[in-house]
Amino acid sequence: MALKDYLILALLLILLKSVSIIESASLNRRSFPTGFIFGTASSAYQYEGAANEDGRGPSIWDTFTHRFPGKIADRSNGDITVDAYHRYKEDVEIMKHMNLDAYRFSISWSRVLPKGKLSGGVNIEGIKYYNNLINELIANGLKPYVTLFHWDLPQALEDDYGGFSSPRIVKDFQDYAEFCFKEFGDKVKHWITLNEPLSVTFGLGPCDLQENLNCTTQDPGREPYFVSHNQLLAHAAAASVYKANYQAHQKGLIGIALNSNWFVPFSIDKFDYRASRRALDFMFGWFMEPLITGDYPLTMRSLVKDRLPKFSKDQSNVLKGSLDFLGLNYYTSAYAAHAPDLRNNARPNYGTDSLVKVSTVRNGIPIGPKAASDWLYVYPRGLQDLLLYIKNKYNNPVIYITENGIDELNDPKLSLEQALNDTYRIDYYHQHLYYLQRAIKNGVNVKGYFAWSLLDNFEWGAGYVVRFGINYVDYKDGLKRYPKFSARWFTNFLQRH
Repeated sequence: MALKDYLILALLLILLKSVSIIESASLNRRSFPTGFIFGTASSAYQYEGAANEDGRGPSIWDTFTHRFPGKIADRSNGDITVDAYHRYKEDVEIMKHMNLDAYRFSISWSRVLPKGKLSGGVNIEGIKYYNNLINELIANGLKPYVTLFHWDLPQALEDDYGGFSSPRIVKDFQDYAEFCFKEFGDKVKHWITLNEPLSVTFGLGPCDLQENLNCTTQDPGREPYFVSHNQLLAHAAAASVYKANYQAHQKGLIGIALNSNWFVPFSIDKFDYRASRRALDFMFGWFMEPLITGDYPLTMRSLVKDRLPKFSKDQSNVLKGSLDFLGLNYYTSAYAAHAPDLRNNARPNYGTDSLVKVSTVRNGIPIGPKAASDWLYVYPRGLQDLLLYIKNKYNNPVIYITENGIDELNDPKLSLEQALNDTYRIDYYHQHLYYLQRAIKNGVNVKGYFAWSLLDNFEWGAGYVVRFGINYVDYKDGLKRYPKFSARWFTNFLQRH
């Protein structure tokens, strides 16, 4: 190539980069399609508090945090958390002020059905609370997006048959879901059955919750697959009854929220490329493929074989097409390398079945900046790449980004002014929204985006050690809410005029 050609190529690259920078800098609500939904997300156990009020029954997270407080980073729990049960009007006002369009929240199963089953009685106060919250949202121009199960299984069902480790959960979840459709479906037009079934599989199995109390059911080679199998069937049962009995006159939609990383091949070797796709199958395709085709990915069927449950013909038919939209929770990415010897001399288990070694570092360099949590490395392009992958592999479904966010350590030494300065969060959201916009321009059918999370809150095993909120909660001064810099940024970003 002649010198002149090199110079022309260099100038073109500079021009393209300049256009990209300008496009990114001017990003705002109008950069997205008309009608695109912007919202924030939460979950009942992380937000509501009022754990022992107004007839609510205990969930497995109440039991876990109290029985094994040492498993929570700061030995805390969700008994009070950010008290959304009593402060929902204040929180709705915050959302309205931020120019948001919608709020994704979950219903506490044991707040409406304290024993988990209709036969165990209905809690009128729980129904009243969710009706009040939904009405408050609608009155302020916000659309409710409701998750039926965000990990807080009624303890009664765990005691009865082990929760999602038993196929008996399918009927109880269907009954609970139908109860919610009847009570709230006239005003709720977007339902999410399950949040992150993958996380439930590995964080909420019966042995995980019982520690070492003579628990003998845990089999890492089988149990994860059966817990996931039952979750898929529970989703399908709920979606089926909604579509058959409620969708036509309530005019709503039903989906599921799956979490996934994007996996970058560790090298240009073709085996590492295939490993990256296997990693996606074992994390995302595990749940997505049955919802589209009625069966598990071929890679899983080939590698897990007889330990992977099978769907009957009727189950397969109910699963196929059981989602009107996909909720996608994306936070981070990782490298994937082919590891053919991973299972040598090892007892079969999910962690080795894929023959993939996953890492966040390559040649000593992280895939992106590390956040407060050890699992979260910032890789915004991964959102675009994952969306394009889903578009091409799964026939371009309707997608909502149901979670996306970054945390910081809860540093008690910081002044309030310092704690509100979260410019790194602004950068995180800006970059991810930029790549989301690019994916949409490339034909991905994304209809909305929900940032995690509206407020700082109880972050599961991390307790209150980290903060994911766009708005700061002062745990030492009456749970007062203050907008962080990122909240002000969103307010400007989402201006309608």
